[in-house]
Amino acid sequence: MKRILIIMLALGLAINLNAQNVKIGYTNADYVLSLMPESKEVQSQIQAYEKQFSNTIQQKVQTFQQKVAEYQQNAPTMTDQVRTDKEMELQAEQQSLQKFQQDAEQSIMRKQQELYEPLYEKIQNAIDKVAEENGFTHIVRAEAMLYIADEDNGNISDMVLRKLGVEPPVDDAE
Repeated sequence: MKRILIIMLALGLAINLNAQNVKIGYTNADYVLSLMPESKEVQSQIQAYEKQFSNTIQQKVQTFQQKVAEYQQNAPTMTDQVRTDKEMELQAEQQSLQKFQQDAEQSIMRKQQELYEPLYEKIQNAIDKVAEENGFTHIVRAEAMLYIADEDNGNISDMVLRKLGVEPPVDDAE
């Protein structure tokens, strides 16, 4: 029993001594990303990629709408069998169009991830260097902070920007 008590006391003391050396910082990676010059190029690439899909979808919608209008105009003169076949064709085409739209959205999301991933890696490397150079033991996302007593103390976002070679904007409040 004494051994357990001594071990617990030693662990508690070690944890307490360790806790005194904790230095926590935080950063907003999205803020850093928004100020990186590469971010604008990625945004324009994504917009161009989206536009390709948008144009294709717009053409498909127009073609579909024309077929629906043609069906509505000719439906009164069609036999039941022909009308049923045309309705099934239109439903299949509508489903195909919806699937194309969903696939396009997924493709755009994958493209965004693909293009932004190297930038986030670059940011992470800069965060790691800033943390190491300034003795931080923990860096957390600013969005995860529930309480910040002193918003200026511990915010490393501007240091990360400088590490990336980007001059942070001047804060007019100072």
